[in-house]
Amino acid sequence: MERRAFLQRPLAGGPIKPAQPATPSLLDQASPFANTTLPVRTSAATATTLAPYTGPWSAAQAAHLLRRCLFGPTRAEIQMAATTTLAATLDKLLTPAATPGPPLNISAADTTVPLGQTWVGQPFDQTLEGARRTSLRDWWLGLQLSQGTSLTEKMTLFWHNHFVVEFGDINSAQYGYAYARLLRQHALGNVRQLATDVTVNPAMLRYLNGNASTAAAPNENYGRELLELFTLGKGPLIGAGNYTTYTEADVQAAAKVLTGWRDDAATVAGYFTASRHDTSTKQFSAAFGNARIAPNGAGEYQDLINLIFRQPATAAFLVRKLYRWFVYYVIDAQVESDIIQPLAALLIASNYEVAPVLRALFSSEHFFDAANVGCLIKSPLDFVVGVCRQLELALPPASNYLGQYGVWDYLYGLGVVQQQSLGDPPNVAGWVAYYQAPQFHELWINAVTLPRRNQATDLFIGTGITKSGFAFKADPVALVQALPAATAQDPNLVIAEFVRLMVPIDLTASQLAFLKNALIPGLPDFEWTSEWSQFLATPTNTAKRAAVQSKLQAMLRALAGLAEYQLS
Repeated sequence: MERRAFLQRPLAGGPIKPAQPATPSLLDQASPFANTTLPVRTSAATATTLAPYTGPWSAAQAAHLLRRCLFGPTRAEIQMAATTTLAATLDKLLTPAATPGPPLNISAADTTVPLGQTWVGQPFDQTLEGARRTSLRDWWLGLQLSQGTSLTEKMTLFWHNHFVVEFGDINSAQYGYAYARLLRQHALGNVRQLATDVTVNPAMLRYLNGNASTAAAPNENYGRELLELFTLGKGPLIGAGNYTTYTEADVQAAAKVLTGWRDDAATVAGYFTASRHDTSTKQFSAAFGNARIAPNGAGEYQDLINLIFRQPATAAFLVRKLYRWFVYYVIDAQVESDIIQPLAALLIASNYEVAPVLRALFSSEHFFDAANVGCLIKSPLDFVVGVCRQLELALPPASNYLGQYGVWDYLYGLGVVQQQSLGDPPNVAGWVAYYQAPQFHELWINAVTLPRRNQATDLFIGTGITKSGFAFKADPVALVQALPAATAQDPNLVIAEFVRLMVPIDLTASQLAFLKNALIPGLPDFEWTSEWSQFLATPTNTAKRAAVQSKLQAMLRALAGLAEYQLS
């Protein structure tokens, strides 16, 4: 299959008629050119396996790995990875990041703590909830910007899209912080333990009504999503209420297991009330080997998680979601047999530690197959955070926390208008781009979001924004000054450097000519060389700096406007 076929559209015959989506409103947002059926491989060119990658290791391969594992790798990060080895780079990526400090109070209306100190641990106050929730979301986005070279932040977002809660629904920034901290704690750790802990996390108890589930009225919401979305997934329907991997009777049994749990706003924790718990023996279907969970009070939910994670379908379901997040959305028979099933077996053999699975995937020939390079459309957060990191927009110092949070809040808003609200996926299934067949990630690009993306890059390359006296904008002149002198004075080499940094696939000769014309419209190469040399001779001369800066800004705007820039 041609995994980047969406870059070429039919020139005649009108737009392709979209397929009817599961949610009627989705296609109103999607491009009329988005998939109507899943792509089908037409050759064996991508029939690669988990065999260790033995090809070249250079900046190109390092950039591919880091683009998938980080939010917009910088030139320095790519160069550093390229000078080491794949194994050493994976060691860094799979090292958990240090635990960050908590979010801060940035609202003068919140007098419970001084400005610049954390509100975490303060009693719930509905009048302050909006300000605290804003602080929480902004803090989370700030962590993505300062991610370093660890997979922690990318995996934290993955688990947020998997074990979904919506901050707006739970209406407690304290709960939201406890939830985000839990995801980050287990981001590169044990998924079974994460599933266990999130089951009685106060945010999840409130989000899926586990806090209202009693023996007299078991609530099925969490039990259903635990089986369908968080662990086993639905298999083929083989009978009324029988989804192969579980049945409706299993949902009901799981709901009974989970009765009695409540959330405590004072302690920001889940707790168990025995008098509200169903004390019967819970019978599960043949899908679970007709297993039973005996009365075990507060320990039953752990028995349930252990039962679920003994099913091979759980490991395969989790691996498929990781594959779609990091590699590509089509899982055909060859990928299922050669990639998914071996990784699922590894996940089980690793006692559900996720790091060995990620290492095996990222060090495989399959991951570095040319067909898997530059074939994903960036999510809005990948796009927004990535452009800031790759163009090295300097952040306000920690002493200017109002400026920091102001910048983070602006970037959070850019994600929202591009249809990815950090902390608030649209529903319990997460963002539709990760599950809605056959469009998947093509849903990120539509008539609303594409102009927003272009406006964002134009803004940061141009005037930037100012928050609390701090100007947040790209400095393309400084970026070129950091290049080797011989590179900086050659317009072709300057363009090539930015293309390698910002675009995951090779551009055509005509595209490179287009970028060169944006840099030096109709002029010979020596004009750039001369102008750059004059600037270097008098770098404090504002006119000479402005001359090279305006040219670089024009070229970068043109580069960010290419369809290829939307790819990872």
